[in-house]
Amino acid sequence: MMDYTAARIKMVDNQIRTTDVTSHSVLEVFLAVPREAFVPAAQKPLAYIDNDIELAPGRYLMQPSPLAKLIQLATITKNDVVLEVGCGTGYASAVLSLLAGSVVALESDEALAAKAGETLAELGYDNVAVVTGELEKGYAAEAPYDVIFVNGAVEVVPDALLAELRDGGRLVAVEGYGNASQARLFVKERGTVSEVRAFNTAVKPLPGFRKAAEFVF
Repeated sequence: MMDYTAARIKMVDNQIRTTDVTSHSVLEVFLAVPREAFVPAAQKPLAYIDNDIELAPGRYLMQPSPLAKLIQLATITKNDVVLEVGCGTGYASAVLSLLAGSVVALESDEALAAKAGETLAELGYDNVAVVTGELEKGYAAEAPYDVIFVNGAVEVVPDALLAELRDGGRLVAVEGYGNASQARLFVKERGTVSEVRAFNTAVKPLPGFRKAAEFVF
């Protein structure tokens, strides 16, 4: 029988602490959430590997290091209402829920959303609401948000998501695909959004985010 607690400690020590994740609260929540509960049964022994794990065709659980770095970048506090875009089976939702006041976890895949809702409820993460819809449109019904966390790489962050940020709110996303991609922090102040390039990283893309085709005459 695999010792998941030991595997979790090892993941935090070897994969997360070693990649500039210094926030005590972020390290604590990665130690607290059972990653193995959010992967398909056959993948459980692989839950703590230093890699992405496929959850469904084209959908992945992000590898621990970039996920922790992105969450640290969002500087989430207990006063924050967070929108997570692309919650998959709910692992990052659980992590975010321990840092935030509440989390709206948006998923486009009905089966993944059902699984996420079930697992989160079973484990008692009761400040997360799983909702379904198109990822690139966000979830206007509960807007505005203090933090929007985009759980995967996108070609470009759509205006619809930035519009759902509260004044003083932050959006964290990875823009670009493959090795050319960069983590970015968008901040809204007095209605204007500014962005900072934070670090280079390569994470799996989320479906649905494509630049509008540009017409060439």
